[in-house]
Amino acid sequence: QVRLVESGGGSVQAGGSLTLSCKASGDTYPTYSRAWFRQVPGKEREAVAVSYTRSGHTVYADSVKGRFTISQDNAKGTLFLKMNSLKSEDTGTYYCAVSLYDDGGSWSDDNEYQYWGQGTRITVSS
Repeated sequence: QVRLVESGGGSVQAGGSLTLSCKASGDTYPTYSRAWFRQVPGKEREAVAVSYTRSGHTVYADSVKGRFTISQDNAKGTLFLKMNSLKSEDTGTYYCAVSLYDDGGSWSDDNEYQYWGQGTRITVSS
């Protein structure tokens, strides 16, 4: 089992910045990818960004491109999401997720991920 714990959530004014962290513990399997998703009550969970562990390649949702940066510290088993120029529509609960293998699905499909954190909430006020 892999346990994921997010931190770094909070409240911020529009235009501000936050950095989320996701620390992995437990069984240390090699991971294929690690991602951030977010969810607003009443809406489906939305993929935000993914980082592929071996290649370092990253992909972002159009809504956050140019404002958010995903990164991994593989030695520490930690995933980060640096969020700049935050908007009110970025408000939500952010989850990190880990995929152990590639089965050919889309990075934005939450079914591709086997382990999830409990979420950390951010609120952006305008």
